[in-house]
Amino acid sequence: MRTPNSASSIHRRILNVLIVDDIPQVRQSLRELLELSKEIEVVGEAVNGLDAIRQAEILLPDVIVMDLEMPEMDGCQATEKIKATDAAPKIIILTVHSGLDIDRRVQQCGAELLVQKGASYETLMAAILNSEHY
Repeated sequence: MRTPNSASSIHRRILNVLIVDDIPQVRQSLRELLELSKEIEVVGEAVNGLDAIRQAEILLPDVIVMDLEMPEMDGCQATEKIKATDAAPKIIILTVHSGLDIDRRVQQCGAELLVQKGASYETLMAAILNSEHY
C-alpha cells in the first residue's frame, strides 16, 4: 500500500545543488544538512560569486544556495549573471541580514527566494524542494 508521500516522491527527481559561501565551515554545514535528503545531491561548492558563475557553467546545477555577502563578487551580482544564461538554475540567497531593503535587493537581482541563515532544516529543504521551477 502506498502512502500519499510515496506517490509524490516517485515522480520527483534528484536535484543537483551548488553551495556558495566564503566561509568553509558554513559550506560544510550546508553540505551535511543537504545530504540528509535522498532528493538532493550536492554537486559542488564555490567560495564567492565569481567562482559560483564558473561552477554553475560547468556543473549545471538545478539549484544554487548562495550567500549574499561575499568577497570579490556578492550573491546578488552573481545571481544576475547566472540568471542571464539559458540554463539558469533556481537561486536561493542565504543571509544573516533582514529587512525590506534586503528583500527588494534579492528580488531585483533575480533570486527566487531569500532564506535567513540559521533557519530550520525544514525551511531550507522546503525552499529547495518545493518549487514550480521543476
